[in-house]
Amino acid sequence: MEKRSNKYYLTLSLKQYANGETTPAKELGIEFDNHDEIFSIIERIKEKNLFDNDQEATQFALGLKLFGEIKLKHRKNPLFDELNEVFPVFMKKLKSM
Repeated sequence: MEKRSNKYYLTLSLKQYANGETTPAKELGIEFDNHDEIFSIIERIKEKNLFDNDQEATQFALGLKLFGEIKLKHRKNPLFDELNEVFPVFMKKLKSM
């Protein structure tokens, strides 16, 4: 039986380079699945007040969910060997805060 997952589309736009230039603009769009409802996770991370502002909380939550889903899908990949031990501990700590 196939697990159901939420389907997302994410757009990343480069608005300004570090040197101040604004052209050429770059944009990337990706479709992905995630077993969690990411918008509610973003709100929960914001409510925890772990970071200086809501933008950082959003960046953290989004990055964590994107990374975590790939790590979960490829948990047998040797790249994740060390993380497979500590990631569950980290997630339990985050959820308990």
